[in-house]
Amino acid sequence: MRYDRGMDTNTSPSILQPAASDASIPWELAAVDQPPATWPATEHRAPGVQGLFFENIPWKDQPTRVFAWMGLPYLPPGGRCAAMILLHGGGGTAFDEWVRIWNRRGYAAIAIDQCGCVPEKPQVQDGVSHARHPFGGPPGWDASFDAAGEEIRDQWVFHVMAAVSRARALLAAQPGVDASRIGVTGISWGGYMTSITAGVVPGLKCAIPVYGCGFLGHNSVWNDTVFPNRPPHLVERWLKLWDPSVHLPAARLALCWVSGTNDFAYPLDSLQKSYRLPAGDATLCIRVEMPHSHADGWAPSEIGVFADSQLGQGAPLPRLVACGQESGRLWAKFDSARPILAAEINFTRALGQWQDRKFNRLPAKFDPLTGEVESAIPLNTSVCFLNVFDDRGCVASAPHEVLVS
Repeated sequence: MRYDRGMDTNTSPSILQPAASDASIPWELAAVDQPPATWPATEHRAPGVQGLFFENIPWKDQPTRVFAWMGLPYLPPGGRCAAMILLHGGGGTAFDEWVRIWNRRGYAAIAIDQCGCVPEKPQVQDGVSHARHPFGGPPGWDASFDAAGEEIRDQWVFHVMAAVSRARALLAAQPGVDASRIGVTGISWGGYMTSITAGVVPGLKCAIPVYGCGFLGHNSVWNDTVFPNRPPHLVERWLKLWDPSVHLPAARLALCWVSGTNDFAYPLDSLQKSYRLPAGDATLCIRVEMPHSHADGWAPSEIGVFADSQLGQGAPLPRLVACGQESGRLWAKFDSARPILAAEINFTRALGQWQDRKFNRLPAKFDPLTGEVESAIPLNTSVCFLNVFDDRGCVASAPHEVLVS
């Protein structure tokens, strides 16, 4: 469903059409949309995948390289497959297991390290520090806020977008990969990057942000804990250049947003503002209290199902046709290629911080003949939304309604 952008969304221009002060600094992604030079990562080995470095754009006039794991599925002679680019989150790096997950689904995949690091040996671990290599380029995460005053070409997000474009070209050049069927997914900070990628990097057919979204300056963990401790002019420039809300309006590809009601970093209100921005269709998969980690972020079955529906011939997730609330009832209509087996209303009576609001679940009424789901809104509800579950256990969500702010 294409969501109404409403009146409360960020209407800043895309950096593809930058403000006058930055007009001389284009993305120049066309220049990197070709297979990059590669080098074997001989010290990094993992079963079933290839460790490598590929060339990225210079940082402060010095050469840079990106570490990646890449893997291809088994293909019969003449076979063709789709492919996915995998973007990790904070505390992470390129995960070899993530590549194998997609290979088992029949996809080629490449997981890139976005912060100039290499994984630990012998096993990649989540949430621990990762050693930087000599050609690492700009450091990422919170360090990018401090670099917001530097030349755009030397900043972290600029380099990541170039790396994603080169990773796409590298995948497209692999034997058996269908260059017209490549998507991207990312977790947490990687979901943030996926949101930007959707509006910036050409040649991709779908994007699946997990947790990550835009409007970090409106409501996010950084707005609460990091931005108040940074110089306001740097925060302002960083948000103007790199917040996903600036780039999502340019997105035309299919998007699937996967998250939970109480994500500590990317709250539900910022998520909604984000998924209202793209011009194309958006699918929502919002579960109550979805845990936040890399393993929890790549686990939802909706991710693979959505990718199959966009890049292959798989049956799509239930599609939201219409929704609303009136006279104390919440309703929605879904069109589903697979049987819907259950429906629920998710609601909270709490106010205040979105991350702290406890959501409850109750069964909702579903009519299989019309595809309509409805529920009475529990007394004193402040926020509510409807979920349906198909016979694969996949969830599809209607947008949340704010009844009391």
